[in-house]
Parts: sequence; structure tokens; C-alpha cells
Amino acid sequence: MNQESDLVTSVRTTRLLPQAYRPLFAHAGFKRLLPALAASDLGDGMSVVAVAWLAIEIAPPGRSGLLLGAALAAYALPGALGALLFGRWLRRLPPARLLAADSRIRAVLLGCVPLAWAAGVLHPVLYVALLAGSSVLHAWGNAGRYSLVAQMLPREQRLAANALLSSSVSASIVIGPALAGFLAMVVSPAWLIGLDALSFAVLAALVVRVRAADGKAETEGAPQAGADRPSAGLRLLRKQPELLGVLALTWFFNFLYGPAEVALPLHVTDDLHAGAGLLGLYWALFGAGAVLGGLAAGALRRFPLWPVTLGIVAGWGIALVPFGLGAPAPVTLACFTLGGLVYGPFTALSYTLFQERTPAAWLTTVLAARSAALLTAGPVGTALGGPLIALMGPRGVLAASGIATIALAAVGAAVRIRSARRSASRPGRSNGSGPCGAAARP
Repeated sequence: MNQESDLVTSVRTTRLLPQAYRPLFAHAGFKRLLPALAASDLGDGMSVVAVAWLAIEIAPPGRSGLLLGAALAAYALPGALGALLFGRWLRRLPPARLLAADSRIRAVLLGCVPLAWAAGVLHPVLYVALLAGSSVLHAWGNAGRYSLVAQMLPREQRLAANALLSSSVSASIVIGPALAGFLAMVVSPAWLIGLDALSFAVLAALVVRVRAADGKAETEGAPQAGADRPSAGLRLLRKQPELLGVLALTWFFNFLYGPAEVALPLHVTDDLHAGAGLLGLYWALFGAGAVLGGLAAGALRRFPLWPVTLGIVAGWGIALVPFGLGAPAPVTLACFTLGGLVYGPFTALSYTLFQERTPAAWLTTVLAARSAALLTAGPVGTALGGPLIALMGPRGVLAASGIATIALAAVGAAVRIRSARRSASRPGRSNGSGPCGAAARP
């Protein structure tokens, strides 16, 4: 009787969802996995504040800035190195095992941070080492996450699933830091990192129980020649112009975002003469827009993905231009909100393009290479932001970032049109215009 009642409740809940998401919550494996992934995203969102805060607390006098930079870098960048070094061994593993391996390492090493802090032995060098070790497989774990989704679900459901995953990340960026700031008034930031570790322990325990319903034999088939080399994913990308184009577009999009991220706080303080409250409002509205936009991505299945993706890039650039025109804060707040709404679907669309254009046996390798490459885009753009601000001022950098992003979309559209014309002119090939706008593979 209880089982029948639960089934009726589940059916009623599913009917309340938008049409694009209903099949996902009817899939038992995905329905179990999504809350655990969302919890780990929230834990990482909290750690954005907790890692920096704890670094400041344990830093020797006068060295807080140095330790802060080292800790933040250690929490993110080693994943790029791990993607290249461990490909020989890891690309043969099923996606669920990759995700579980990354989750276990993060759970253990991040869990050591509060234990070492409580024991009074959390030296700055040990702290940076634990953070670096916890992130070394993160590119592979992220690849496993999206490869597992592609393995579990049929093609027509992947965009909606990717939209939920990317919206979870966007929501964690908004909620996580705010929650961490509230909890840090009660407990040490070390324990907040411990909560992040706990979320990954739960994910590791759950993901091993998830079994792929579709595509398992294809994904776990015999490796292709050369696929066990560390740079195999990058080699495949060079042979697949369309995939390389998606990666290049995403890299430059993230790169051009970096200077804007640096310029916005200085725009608030120097140009608008306001405080941290206004800066927080900008990011809160952007995050809220990104969550809504990400959820809306599930309804974009009927549109060609390439044109929509390029439109998103151009739309974000347009949202930044009013900053350079001296628009008042209410106008730029509205633009930043719309920018988040436009940006929201981008991650889901990018991953969907990779999932649909990559041979199943190569997917985790290619996604790991993607993650490794993109880990460099933001830091390079952020580093460039400082000199540009000194040259152009915060308002000028925001406008320049927007104009350059619009130009990036225009270049991407021109390259895409040229590639489609070449494919159409070759004998035996067609332009193909399926629901994802998939032209014949170059």
C-alpha cells in the first residue's frame, strides 16, 4: 500500500514539472543521483568562502595574501595536471567509477582539513597540499559526471539533464557563499570544508550503485588505438574540427569573462562610489538569472544548438556594453541580470554538443581534456584584467570585454557558416539539420 502511495505521489510530482524534465524524474538512477550531485555542488560553493577564510586565519603574520592565492590555486588548478598525467590509467574506467574515485579523494583529503585544524597541526604547507591533492582528479570526476549522464539517458533527454546539472552549479555559486558566511559566524571555516568533504563522501557511496541503463556496452567497449595516452583527448579534438571549435569558443568566452570579473568590483567602488552591498547585489542577480536561464535550457531542444550557443555568447557581450556607456546602476543591474539569464544555458549546451559529437568510447577522455583546457581560461583572463584596468579603467574594461565577446560570436558564426558550406560541397555529404542542428561531421 505504501509503495502504491509513493508511486501516485511521484506521478503527481512529475506532472508538475515542465515537459522537458518529466522523463528525467521518471528515471530511477538519475533521480537518485541528482540530489547527491547538487549537495556536492553546494559544498563546493561553501568552500569558495571557507577555503579563503581559513587561509587567512592560519597564515603567518604578513603572509595572508600569499597563502590565500596559493590555497585558491591549489583548490582548482591541479585538476588540469591530473587530466594530462593520469589519462593512461583513468580513461579506461567507466564514468561512474571516475566520478566515485574523484569523490573519494575529495572526501578523504578535504576531510583531513578540519581534523588537522582541530588537532592544531594544520600548517600552511599541509593545508595547500591537502587542497591540491583533493583537486587532482577533479577534471576526470567532472568528465565522469557528464559522461555518466550521456550513458544513462537517451540522446533526446541529455540537454535537459545537462541543464539541471549546470543550474545546480549556478545555484551553488549564489547560495553556497551566503550560507558559508552565515555558518562561519557559528563554526570555524575548517568545519565548512568538512561539510564539503561529507557531501563528496555521500556522492561516492551513491554513485557506485548507479548502473547505466543505455549505451553501457558501447562506452565500455575496446579502447581505440592511442586512447590510453595522456594527451589522447587533445589529439582527438585536433582531428574533430567541430569539437575543437566548441572548445575554442568556450575557452575564449571564459577568457573574456575574466577581465570583467576583476573590473566589476572596481567599477562599483571607483565609478559608482558604492560598497560591498551593491557588488553582492550584482552577483546575486546574475546568479539568479543564470539559474533560471539554465533551467530554461531544457526547452531549447527544438532549436539548432550551434546558433543558440553563439547567440548566448553575443547576448552576454551586449549585456556588458551599457557599463561602458555610463549607464546608471539600476540599468546595469538589469543588464547583469539579463546577462545571467542569457548565460545560464551555455554550459548545458556546450556539454550537449560534446556528448553528441564525440564517440562514446572517447567521451570521458575528451571531457577531461576539455576541463583541463578550460581551467586555464579564467585565470589567464583574470590576470590580464589588472593591467587592462590600469590602462582603460574599470568601465572601459567592462565595455571592451563586452565588445570583444560580441566579436567572438561573430567570428564563431563566420567559421561555422564556412564549415557548413564546405561540408555541403563535398560529395556524399549533406548539411543535416536534425533537432540539434548537427551538420555533417567535418
